[in-house]
Amino acid sequence: MEIRGPVLLPARREEIELSTVDGLTLVGELAVPEDREPVATLVTLHPLPTAGGFMDSHILRKAAGRLPALADVAVLRFNTRGTTSPRGTSEGAFDGGAAEIFDVAAAVDFVRERGLPRPWLVGWSFGTELALKYGRDHDIEGVILLSPPLHRATARDVAAWGDDPRRMVVLVPEFDDYLRPDEARERFASVPHARLIAVEGGKHLWVGENQTRRVLTEIVAAVNPDALPLPTEWVGPVEG
Repeated sequence: MEIRGPVLLPARREEIELSTVDGLTLVGELAVPEDREPVATLVTLHPLPTAGGFMDSHILRKAAGRLPALADVAVLRFNTRGTTSPRGTSEGAFDGGAAEIFDVAAAVDFVRERGLPRPWLVGWSFGTELALKYGRDHDIEGVILLSPPLHRATARDVAAWGDDPRRMVVLVPEFDDYLRPDEARERFASVPHARLIAVEGGKHLWVGENQTRRVLTEIVAAVNPDALPLPTEWVGPVEG
């Protein structure tokens, strides 16, 4: 069968809860390869909850649905404080990216406690702001930024990564609503080692199977390039 849309390839999926240092419980899901250990871990940070972003935002949901089977990676998704999805509602209230510092910490702490390997932060839109502002505080391999708007993340937040040896991959859609490739090159110039990828024809929400595959391919190129090229066909059982 062709791999597309919301297909769920085999994985071990577990509903999880994260505990923040300020006393909140956040809901989420961990998906790991079905019959082997993961080689890397994606800690995903979803788009703006006040604009409909949540742990099931389609790129993150498809990453969890496909990449444990196709690329041997674990995928952690969760709702930041005050965010609701079919999995449930995380406690607390949206704080514009401020108290969410504790949400990022709770997710990375969970990964460490579970012994999951080689964590990367994968932020999309608002999630990129959290990765830029708070990712340097944690033991991660790098950050992957999808459609960064650079609204809440300041020039200082970006420049702080300039002397940080960890990897930064930035996917900027050609027709983004907030930050397009030419401006992005200027605003990320303070991070000389950042790999900025301008995606021809891309838009902020990465709608369509071609855009989904491009994003997932670039993620895997960063964390487990040996798994490329990603298959587009699957022979075997699927979930659901």
